Amino acid sequence: MWRRLWTTVRTPSWVARIVGLVGAVTVVSAVLPGFRDRTRIIYELVPDAFPAAATTGAAAVGLVLVVLSRALRRGKARAWLLATVLAAVAALLHLLKGLDVEEAVLSLALVVLLLGARGNFTAKPDPRSLSRTVAVLVIGPLVATVLGWLWLAIDADGQVPGTGTPARFAHAFLGLFGITGPVRFIDQRDGQRAAVALVVLGASVLLVAFLVALAPADGPHGLNAEEDGRLRALLDSWGSIDSLSYFALRNDRSVIFSPSGKAAITYRVVGTVSLAAGDPLGDPEAWPGAIAEWLAEARSFGWVPAVLAASERGAEAFHRAGMDALELGDEAILHVGEFSLEGRSMRGVRQAVSRCERAGLQVTCARVADLDDETLECVRTHADQWRDGAVERGFSMALGRFGERADGQAVVALCRDGAGELRGLLHFVPWGADGLSLDLMRRDRESENGIVEQMVAGLMAETAALGVRRVSLNFAVFRSVFARGERLGAGPVLRVWRAVLLWASRFWQIESLYRANAKYQPEWVPRFVCFRSSADLPRVSVAALRAEAFLVAPSWVQRFVRS
Repeated sequence: MWRRLWTTVRTPSWVARIVGLVGAVTVVSAVLPGFRDRTRIIYELVPDAFPAAATTGAAAVGLVLVVLSRALRRGKARAWLLATVLAAVAALLHLLKGLDVEEAVLSLALVVLLLGARGNFTAKPDPRSLSRTVAVLVIGPLVATVLGWLWLAIDADGQVPGTGTPARFAHAFLGLFGITGPVRFIDQRDGQRAAVALVVLGASVLLVAFLVALAPADGPHGLNAEEDGRLRALLDSWGSIDSLSYFALRNDRSVIFSPSGKAAITYRVVGTVSLAAGDPLGDPEAWPGAIAEWLAEARSFGWVPAVLAASERGAEAFHRAGMDALELGDEAILHVGEFSLEGRSMRGVRQAVSRCERAGLQVTCARVADLDDETLECVRTHADQWRDGAVERGFSMALGRFGERADGQAVVALCRDGAGELRGLLHFVPWGADGLSLDLMRRDRESENGIVEQMVAGLMAETAALGVRRVSLNFAVFRSVFARGERLGAGPVLRVWRAVLLWASRFWQIESLYRANAKYQPEWVPRFVCFRSSADLPRVSVAALRAEAFLVAPSWVQRFVRS
């Protein structure tokens, strides 16, 4: 039993919890007054400045340990080293600040635990974090010193007359480290207050440095020209397997290839999650190699691997690599040979198309390569104008760009009124040689209701000329819940789950997207989210919402992150 317990507490998740707890205890111990008898002994043994400096130092170390716990959960080697050193320092500080033997023993026990768990902390530092850390460590103390000098210059009433600027500068700089500077105070309380303020400034610089050092990077570089060419070669040979394959060419994704080069996975690091989307590209026989490389990279950096919208075949491949899978929803597929506006089930679509035709709206379809520059620029302008807000949504099923010549085989369905003015557009990316996958849907808000149905019907009418046999429409999240939850005899759990999704649809249009697809009577193809363990689902969910731009940081935060 003890061996099993020792094995458990050495895992990154448990070490992180214990480090955070010890850090919190250290902070509380520094804030609360010590035992009077013990404190008197310390003051008899060491100079007065030592206990005060040890107290403020313990508070700073405790805060840093709490911050480090997040990186330790990811198995970061650098975080382990810092935590081990700081735990040993904390033990010494506890003794110096008031003979706090209990806290010192707790810190030493943490050192033993960290040393025993060394083999579980091998993750490399996140890319590009070192330069920012160095900048904070160099610039931070300078800025803090200036702020400290400014505070001492403004609040100079309690200082001995004749105190000059150099003395205040020296006092501000030394005070960041808990060292008493040359400035002398008439009232001892003013000196203590200045010392506390300066130490807080120093601890803040140190905390910011650690936060920057351990902050997740944006991930490896985006696709370069050479990688884009290799991906397009894979798409030419294997792009028909998955309707989402073409979205692998998004500019903000990174790529990792199998050792043979016959398969690849594209992904983006969001927070601490390495988020892939769709199935691997290339030869299915080489998928395991690409998945293994991707998982190995995630382990090496302490990232959480996850996949959005994998097909059943792709989910099986990820499952064989040790990941779990959960059905996320269904993709709507229209087959050209089976699509028709006739019949009672298509009555709503048929009426919408007739209404738009009577209003004089007409639909034309063309490859992007066949559009002249003037038309293409006009379509781009309208697409931007009709976007719902400034944020471009989509990651797993969106290309993130529109109208570029590199995407010449993409198809646009354009709807114009009787005066030739553009009123709506659909943009489809290639799905192999004979398929299309919906990327973008935009319409003039003042246009006739039913314009989307008319554009879909117009595209299906032009599929023969375009050489298209199948069309992938939108993805409906939790489609089966809506489909089964409204049936007679649905169970209470399903009904509650459906009620929750209906409430969420007020913000994210989950149900309306399902209804918009269902009217075409498509084939529903399940899509899955793949993850390492259920404990990762909260982080994976937040990362997915961020990637799809449903959770967006304020603009000033985005500017700070990009800087």
